[in-house]
Amino acid sequence: MKNQLDRQLSEKQKKATDKCTVQSGVKVNRILTAANGLTMLRIIGTVGLIFPVVLSPLFLGLYTLTGLTDVLDGWVARKTGTDGEFGAKLDSIADLIFCVVMILRLFPALSEKLPVQIWYAVAAIVLVRLGAYCTAVIQYRRFVALHTWLNKLTGVSVFLTPYFLTFSSGIRYCWAVCVLAFAASLEELAIHLSRKSCNADTKSFFQKENGQSE
Repeated sequence: MKNQLDRQLSEKQKKATDKCTVQSGVKVNRILTAANGLTMLRIIGTVGLIFPVVLSPLFLGLYTLTGLTDVLDGWVARKTGTDGEFGAKLDSIADLIFCVVMILRLFPALSEKLPVQIWYAVAAIVLVRLGAYCTAVIQYRRFVALHTWLNKLTGVSVFLTPYFLTFSSGIRYCWAVCVLAFAASLEELAIHLSRKSCNADTKSFFQKENGQSE
């Protein structure tokens, strides 16, 4: 009887050990993924942006690397089914590092190249955008940033700004980006003011609350 109990106990311990091993393997597999590798590559590329001359070929090359990996990591994660909490946190850290580096490196260069009127326009855009976010907090009791087509187009246009600044038409391009960003901010504000429920995936003001276009 005692030997039988010992065997049963030993089997339970073995199963528990095997279960822990499997869970550990799953966690490791969730961390060591191609998508997270791309995100780490973006972090490395972003840190590399600290050293070269702003808008130099090396700077723009690393800048391109960060943009491509930012797009690809999410796509790869969804395609391979490896998206998870760790990847989302790592992506947020990469975004934060990129923003800090851009503020320290790119903004001083932009301040020298762009006329003061553009910065007034940027301030107006920021105020409208903050108004949209505050309206969302009051309306829905939580922070919401909409994934509208105009917001996505604005994001792409802003990212492309350093490339256009290497050409004589760079200032005109920046004005076009300001107009687009202002329109996107106004649209988001109008959506929050006209909606009773929140849907972060709303694509435009003309889309109904149930997700259909008017």
